[in-house]
Amino acid sequence: MRSEDVLKVLTVAGALRYGHFELSSGRHSGTYIQCALVLQHPKHAEEIGRALAAEFHDLEVHCVASPALGGIILGHEVARALGVRSIFVERDASGHMALRRGFDLAGGERVLVIEDVWTTGGSTRETIGVIEEEGGLVVAAGALIDRSGGRLELPVRAEALLEMDVPSYEPEECPLCRSGGAAVRLGSRFLRTQR
Repeated sequence: MRSEDVLKVLTVAGALRYGHFELSSGRHSGTYIQCALVLQHPKHAEEIGRALAAEFHDLEVHCVASPALGGIILGHEVARALGVRSIFVERDASGHMALRRGFDLAGGERVLVIEDVWTTGGSTRETIGVIEEEGGLVVAAGALIDRSGGRLELPVRAEALLEMDVPSYEPEECPLCRSGGAAVRLGSRFLRTQR
């Protein structure tokens, strides 16, 4: 899958949204990428997972780990393509990422971290931290989309199927806020605050 193929699938699925959004990182943007609208289709999820797994064909990987919620489906499909197991980290009652649900790692187990979209890379860095605390060895990280325009820095090799330079702003610097609009919160991190 080439980057233009990924962009076409996202566009056809209606996954690219335009307006005024608060991202899960807390930053604001005029563009929101709702990967779940693509990944809800098993055919697309499998195809994208295989394409992302191919980016890491040169690595020995024992396990794929993803941050909940956005990375779970894609992480599972990458793991399937690599023939390894898939686990995820999620926020505990205190709001910190943790390995739960009986998942564990063997000491030195080689882990690939997979996310759907990178803006700041915060969830990926948190996932890396959890995996390392549990004794795993993170060998690389991957995402469907790097919306930082390639400016993201992670402590491991990082590959994305599509790079987009989509501006995001701290709320106090957001030109959309200055225009009088209120940011909409769509990310899974906000689900518990919307109930």
